[in-house]
This record gives sequence, structure tokens and C-alpha cells, in this order.
Amino acid sequence: MENPEKTTNPEVVQQAGITEEESQGLSDVIAYAVNEEKTRQNQKGEIAEESEAVMEQYVSGVNCTPTTARTEMLAVKKRYGKDEGIMAFHGYQSFALGECIPAMAHEIGVKLAEELWGNRFQVLVATHLDKAHHLHNHFVVNSVSFTDGLRYHRTNQDYRDMRRVSDRLCREYGLSVIENPKTGKTQHYGEWRANQEGRPTYRGIVQADVDEAINKARTERQFFHYLKEKGYTIKIGKDITVRPEGKERGLKLARNFGDEYTLESIRRRILIQNREILKTEVPSKKENVYVFRLHGTLNSRRKIGGLRGLYLHYCYLLGILPKNRPQTSTRQMHFLLREDLSKLNQITKETRLLCRYHIDTAEQLFSWKETCENRLEQLDMERKSLRYRVRSVKEEETRTEMKKEITGLTEQMRKLREEVRLCDGIAARSGLMKEKIKIVRQENRERKEEFTHEHIR
Repeated sequence: MENPEKTTNPEVVQQAGITEEESQGLSDVIAYAVNEEKTRQNQKGEIAEESEAVMEQYVSGVNCTPTTARTEMLAVKKRYGKDEGIMAFHGYQSFALGECIPAMAHEIGVKLAEELWGNRFQVLVATHLDKAHHLHNHFVVNSVSFTDGLRYHRTNQDYRDMRRVSDRLCREYGLSVIENPKTGKTQHYGEWRANQEGRPTYRGIVQADVDEAINKARTERQFFHYLKEKGYTIKIGKDITVRPEGKERGLKLARNFGDEYTLESIRRRILIQNREILKTEVPSKKENVYVFRLHGTLNSRRKIGGLRGLYLHYCYLLGILPKNRPQTSTRQMHFLLREDLSKLNQITKETRLLCRYHIDTAEQLFSWKETCENRLEQLDMERKSLRYRVRSVKEEETRTEMKKEITGLTEQMRKLREEVRLCDGIAARSGLMKEKIKIVRQENRERKEEFTHEHIR
């Protein structure tokens, strides 16, 4: 099981006196755990589509009801006056590929939750089926006990207890366990998923930057100079702490990446590579010549501003646009930009929506979102009417046609919901994009001035 993850910012519950800023994370983690697309099956044992009847949904509550778990957890916090700080702990339990079936995995998860936390805490247990043959349980544990109001404090011993109970239950069900697991810092689930899918992660980007600085450096001083050039703030104590621009907290290198990243180990790595034969003759690459033809005058060229211009420029900075642009190394990008490489698909979808409907202002964005929501309501009413009418139809051919129509309405609603989510994403992301572009431009300007002054000196 993963170390339980701290969640903050839960959704507002006015009657409980909890602020919106304090309550969003509890809602988010519960919503992720009980995501219907990952926890339900149809008669064929496949993930059920929205138009299909849900036969099995693997979500259970220990000391709470799944449908009202969030409200019940917040009520316990309010009762004991502990509605601030860590709102919940999020853990997960994985099973070997192809060994287990969903019902068994969920049964093991519920037993694990009951044994570990059932006598004092409320727990939501959800079994995700979204990966083929990759079953895993999610646990959302309330941070406050319903019996005595004391907080749950996770320790290393708790983690060992989780592993011990999980292994024992798996053996009882005839499943395999990891024998003699390696000790050390575990990966968060989101980071593990990103690594499995080949997407960049925050820790991965930092480690790559540190490795690059070590490879380029000939002295310890050069190593720190290269990191500062990439926008890192450095603090040296028992461990080396590096903090990227835009992050409130830094990363300790040895703690996060191992003994090869202590100050002594970095010095040794630099010294070893200095002793090796470094440079070999690399034939110079033939420069590509690009020819552009301009139709009209520069004064009459088309300019795109607003949200479209912002997103198109950001895609250019990320290397997405133009399509035939020669590929450049991501290591040359600013850290703030490389952070968004893991969100390329979402940013691309948002850019396409803005360009498809020529949305340039916030007013146009919210107007389109409202249009989609109104259309959703109409389609929902039509679908409900069809579902009601199909019950009384006896002719099989007519029923089949009506079901096809219902499926078509469901597909239209799915696309509209996706566009509503994209509008919300644009509204939240556009401000961050402006700030990142501003920071990158300012740092590039300062570096250019520093280089010019150094040349003059």
C-alpha cells in the first residue's frame, strides 16, 4: 500500500461551518476513488458505458455510507471541532496482473479497512477496474476518529502494519505477495502512474536537471552554477535542497533520489567523469534551410490575441506548434514550462476548442459554456422521455430504434460535458499561463542582460 496522501482544500459545507478552501480536497479524493467509469461493470465483465445497465459497482463504506461518506466525515470533524488541517488520508492496494477478479479484490480491500481502521475511523473503499487486468483498491480514511475525536497520525509502523495485514489477506486468498520488499521512499500513486505511462513528473524533471548539471560540470562550483541557470534556488546543509522557480517547497536530493545525490557522491561523480576520455569529434550537422513566402504586406498580417493567442503562444513555447517544427530538447525549456509537458493532451484539447469556436474573451468562453449546459438540459429531458416511453413499447423493432436514439443522445451529452469541462479548464489555466510566460520572459531578459554586462566587463 502507498503511504496515505495528505489532502487539502475540501468542498464547501455551509451548515458545518467549513470554508470552501478547507473542503475541496476531501471532495476531490472521494470523487476520484468512487469514479463510476473505474468502478462499475456490465454483464460481460467490461467497464460499463453510460448507456448500459450497471450490474456491479465496487464501492463500500466502513462506518459510513458510500453515497453520503463526505457529509458524514465532515460531520465528525465538526462535532469534535477539528475541521482544519489534514482532512483525509488516501491509500491504495494493488494486485498482481491477472491473478484476481474484481469481487475478490474488493472483498480483500473491505477486510483490510475493517481490520486496520474499522474500530475508530470512517473509511471509503473503492476497487478500480479501469486498467485491463490491473485491479487496485483505493482507501479514503477520515483523519478524525468518530469514537474519541482523536486524529489519525500515520507512522512508519502503520505502513508496516498495512503491508503485513495486506500480505496475510492475499495469502489467505491464494494470491502472490512481494517477498522481502525493498525499503526506502515509496512513490505516490500519481507519480507511479505517470512513470508507467511515460509522462514526465515533477521529481523526474528535477532529477534529470541535476543529472544534466553533473554531466556538464567539471567542478562543484560549475554544478551549482548550471542548476542556478535553470532557475533553481539551492540550499546546502546535511542534504542539498533545490527549489524550482514557482514552487513553495524544495526537494532534498539524497532523501528523494538516493545516496548517489549526496554532496560527496556528486563530487565523486564529477571527478570520475573528468578522468574519462570525454570529447570525440562529432561531425557537424548540415543546417536545414527553410524558405518562407509572404503574401501581402506585414502591416496587413493577421493577428490573433485574447485566449486563442495566449494558448497558441503557449503551445509554441511547449514545442507543440508549428507541426513541422524541428524537435528540440525539453531540457532547454524553463522548468515552469516542462511541468506542463504532462498535460499536453489537455492543453491541446483546450486550444482546439478555442480555435474551433473563435473564443478570445472570458465573456465568449462563459457564453459558450452556458450554451453547452442549456443544450445538455434539453438532451437530458429528451433522453428521460425516450427511456420512459420505451418501457411501454412492445414491438422489438421500435424498441431497437428508440434505444439507438437514446445511445445517440448519450453520445451528444458526453461531448457537451467534455466541452463544459474544457471551458472550466481554460478559465482556471489561462491565468497561470500568463504568470508563467511573464516569469520566463523576465528571467530570459535578466540572463541576457547579465551576459551582455559580463561581455563588456
